[in-house]
Amino acid sequence: MASEMNSRDLSQTYKMAGDMFVTLFNEIGKVVVGQADTVEQIAIAILCNGHALIESNPGLGKTLTISTISKAMDLNFSRIQCTPDLMPADITGTQIIEESGGHKEFKFEPGPIFANIVLADEINRASPKTQSSLLEAMQEKQITVGNDTYILEQPFFILATQNPIEMEGTFPLPEAQLDRFLLKILVDYPSYEDEIEIVNRYTKSITPSVNKVVNKNTLLDLQRLTRDVPVADDIRNRAIQIVMATRIGSEFIEYGASPRASIGIILAAKARALIRGRNYVSAEDIDAMAYPVLRHRIMLTFEAERRGITTDQVIKSILEKTK
Repeated sequence: MASEMNSRDLSQTYKMAGDMFVTLFNEIGKVVVGQADTVEQIAIAILCNGHALIESNPGLGKTLTISTISKAMDLNFSRIQCTPDLMPADITGTQIIEESGGHKEFKFEPGPIFANIVLADEINRASPKTQSSLLEAMQEKQITVGNDTYILEQPFFILATQNPIEMEGTFPLPEAQLDRFLLKILVDYPSYEDEIEIVNRYTKSITPSVNKVVNKNTLLDLQRLTRDVPVADDIRNRAIQIVMATRIGSEFIEYGASPRASIGIILAAKARALIRGRNYVSAEDIDAMAYPVLRHRIMLTFEAERRGITTDQVIKSILEKTK
């Protein structure tokens, strides 16, 4: 009986998913001006139970966007400002001595990693040792301190940012850690019209705010429903062909993407279809999600860099060849 009730609840959530996300994005739009693609891609990563890396210049509203999403989804939010002197214990937490009734004992004090949405700001400024402390949390959804392991509350999502301009004093993420991120999202400057709205909205005495639209339980249901979105064999096979094309000899690609990219494109495409109120994955979903899934998983050759060819241009070429 309980399973039948759960099935009915998920069925109702599935029917409402499209309208639910329209309401969610409209609510986020009260605070975040423009950046529709960025907001949608962050939502896609959350639905896939994955993590996202955002690359953009300073001042484009990355922190505002993710904190607004956490409020609209009723999720706990924490922010970690990454610096070279940041230690792993500053992220995971540490054991402290607590005195009670004349006795001293160790007590675990949780760090900022214990939240539903964690913003690791300028992650490439943290040392490799500190960057690696995020690996277990990202992959296993748990952290280990001493001999104790602590399970992180679900849903759990890490959004890491990095600034592509100032590379002095930074520690580029190794390939193994980059592969842990489902998506790499690029944020561009706003349009002229959007910047007028930003100035008008944030030079007044009243600060925009958002209401809760989706709760934790509904979000967990949506994560389960994402994996149930059907995908046709030809659509699935094309996604695999796209990934395999990155491994075939190319003068512009040094290293291709792993099977994790194939899984990522299919899952992200399913989430995009669910967000847009469709009960199937389209070829457009595959093409749209190939960029954020692949752009941090393929390494370009020196020849590509010499010619000024970008990763997105290489991905576009692959998509055209596999149609």
